[in-house]
Amino acid sequence: MRTRTTTAGLAATLAALLALTGCSSSDGGPHAAASTPAAAPAPVQGGGSGYEGPRPQDQNLLAWTGDPNDAGHVTAQSAAGVGGRITLVRIGLREQITWSNIWLGLAGVDANARLSDCYLGVYDATGKLVASTADISPQLMTDAVAKPLPLTKPFTAAPGTYFIALLLNGNWAANALTLKATGAGISVNAGLTPPALRYSTVLTGQTSLPPALNLAEQSTSTINTGWGSQWYGIS
Repeated sequence: MRTRTTTAGLAATLAALLALTGCSSSDGGPHAAASTPAAAPAPVQGGGSGYEGPRPQDQNLLAWTGDPNDAGHVTAQSAAGVGGRITLVRIGLREQITWSNIWLGLAGVDANARLSDCYLGVYDATGKLVASTADISPQLMTDAVAKPLPLTKPFTAAPGTYFIALLLNGNWAANALTLKATGAGISVNAGLTPPALRYSTVLTGQTSLPPALNLAEQSTSTINTGWGSQWYGIS
């Protein structure tokens, strides 16, 4: 009789344990947690290889020929060398913008200079003049800083290649009137030929920017020693 009672008690206890185990497995208890595989850790974000350097928008500009922080050299424009000659710097736009100003870095001024008929302008890839400033002679005589020079009429510029043109006329000391430029010098044209040079000159004896240029006539003969491609920004 005692043996039967013990066996029955053990059977009841075992049944209770089995029932308890079943409940724990179904309601997320310890047994269930042990049988569920752990979730994989989330991937680390921000590990892409995209460009993260300075952008024109960081300085409230729309485009530039390069980071102005790299424009540490100066171009000593001589009156005999570039007076009346149009200097071109190529710039590419990757999106449509409204182009209102051309920024340049005026590194030094000549208080005794006599300037006139000095202009900045924009030519498209076909050589057509699409915009220009008024005479910028007064702005070249004061404040050696980066400064915006307004176009006489802002225009909508589609993505593509453009050339910023600089025309200087007058008399000035070569080492006094200077513009901020990149340090690459004429190496900026490595691998390129006209009409795609990044830095070049065209024409002589000009007192205004002509309505069209033949970009196939781009030359480096005047700027192939000691010159640096001028820095420009767009706003």
